[in-house]
Amino acid sequence: MELIEKLKPDFTFSDERGDLTQLVRRGYSQVNVITSHKGVFRGGHFHRLNTEAFYVVKGCCVVTARKDGKEQRERFSQGDFFRIPPCVIHDFDYPEDCLLVSMYSLGVELDGGAMDMYTPNEEAEA
Repeated sequence: MELIEKLKPDFTFSDERGDLTQLVRRGYSQVNVITSHKGVFRGGHFHRLNTEAFYVVKGCCVVTARKDGKEQRERFSQGDFFRIPPCVIHDFDYPEDCLLVSMYSLGVELDGGAMDMYTPNEEAEA
């Protein structure tokens, strides 16, 4: 089982005006745009319910994913698209400035106000 699944956009189109990339047509409830500066670390958490997908618009990031003693580390650059399933701890290191689109299947803030974001210490408590 891959902890990080590489994806392809649903549709791409290019002409003399520029490019269009359709990542998905449905299946995600929350979409964020994230900018991170070179040398920044983000993540160190997991989602129990959400599948999270990322598209690198510009720059690059190094993603480390961990679950059940297994670890996967991947470098993603402009145009790369990938998904992380629920219950996989994920970290992002940024060797250069980066612009990402992130999409959550349900959204981090769930109905009723609970947050679907947990640290590895909370994993042991579940």
